[in-house]
Amino acid sequence: MAKELKDLTKRSENYSQWYNDLIVKADLAEQSAVRGCMVIKPYGYAIWEKMQRELDRMFKETGAQNAYFPLLIPKSFLSREAEHVKGFAKECAVVTHYRLKSSDDGNAVVVDPDARLEEELIVRPTSETIIWNTYKNWIHSYRDLPLMCNQWCNVMRWEMRTRPFLRTSEFLWQEGHTAHATREEAEAEAQKMLKVYAEFAEGFMAVPVLQGVKSETERFAGALDTYTIEAMMQDGKALQSGTSHFLGQNFAKSFDVTFLNKENKPEYVWATSWGVSTRLIGALIMTHSDDNGLVLPPKLAPIQVVIIPIANKPEQLAAVTERLQPVIERLRQLGVTVKYDDADNRRPGFKFADYELKGVPVRLAMGARDIENGTIELMRRDTLEKETLPFEGIADHVYRLLDDIQANIFEKARRYRDEHVYVCEDYEEFKRRVKDGGFFLCHWDGTEETEARIKEETQATIRCVPFAYEQTPGIDMVSGKPAKHRVIIARAY
Repeated sequence: MAKELKDLTKRSENYSQWYNDLIVKADLAEQSAVRGCMVIKPYGYAIWEKMQRELDRMFKETGAQNAYFPLLIPKSFLSREAEHVKGFAKECAVVTHYRLKSSDDGNAVVVDPDARLEEELIVRPTSETIIWNTYKNWIHSYRDLPLMCNQWCNVMRWEMRTRPFLRTSEFLWQEGHTAHATREEAEAEAQKMLKVYAEFAEGFMAVPVLQGVKSETERFAGALDTYTIEAMMQDGKALQSGTSHFLGQNFAKSFDVTFLNKENKPEYVWATSWGVSTRLIGALIMTHSDDNGLVLPPKLAPIQVVIIPIANKPEQLAAVTERLQPVIERLRQLGVTVKYDDADNRRPGFKFADYELKGVPVRLAMGARDIENGTIELMRRDTLEKETLPFEGIADHVYRLLDDIQANIFEKARRYRDEHVYVCEDYEEFKRRVKDGGFFLCHWDGTEETEARIKEETQATIRCVPFAYEQTPGIDMVSGKPAKHRVIIARAY
């Protein structure tokens, strides 16, 4: 067994350390020289590329087009929408100068005081302001609507407490921004994009999610409604995994974005924005992985099948390779990502442990005796089950098995989630149990005071008003006041 695997902290001992260990040992990312920022390594970035590819396809199927907007935003733009600046002001990185120079003694580099910008620039925490200032020039008539753009980019939010993938000062994401002629169209678009995110999370990430709408205090800064998908990690905590916002006409009014309607009268457009980030990689890790390392759903695994020859002599390796070549070719014809690891710099046992640690869904191994017997060894990463199978037809068997692994990973996560959703009517019981994790379905009176009290006393927050559960009136367990609906309350990342 590889040393990297032996040193992996167990989830039961320290879940947070297990997560941090796994990111490093599975070669996903590492800390950078810049505080709060990380280096995403090739294996981690390969996962993000697969996510990007599928999401990009899904966005374009809705009619969205990719564009790119500046990284730097004039500070005055941020102040035009009051709730927006209030929500992001504390996280903004500000550019004040445009040039450096050598110090007088020549031993250091200093900011040139004569190179101060006339207007300071914000490194984008999100792009609503710069995009709506641009949309003003693009939108004139109802014929220009709907306008639906998405950009893949990085953003900067100066976080005080960071954790790789889940919360870093700089992170990668996509942000969609759409403009519509009517309120109804914009609201429908925001809800449609939420469903796109849910479909991606469940269909590709194998992560079950609850869709819902955020409380007023948990909304995106400047939104009228924020829709969310909430996933449960293996420690019972919630992770907000994607959001879609109905922005109303707030940004249109702030940046004077109007259009002439069919009656030739000017109106403000209606807006949405929506986004997911590299936080999804954190969700993937914490939902599926185990004490042996990553468990990756085949649809997002950078390597879906690894094939390892077992040979002590060059002629044995040549024979095994010749036997396996048609399998490799057939799998690639079927669209499967295959790695044939015949490198002689690592022993087979080390390779087995390494690919297990990295979550490769299927491992095939073959030696000289297998050639004689017409067999091959297969291990599936999700269950760690090994079996010796007939060599004939193995490629097509593996192709079908990948679908089975994808479904099994999702079903396991769904069962865990459903077993940890609790209906709760008693606040004292809730306070005792919430620290152990889980989603609590509780009546809420709709007030900020009750929401703030729950957060202060339990460190739990209202994640959303979920769409999946039938809503019936009741009594708030905290205030004793009438409540219109139940909400999901949980501790969260």
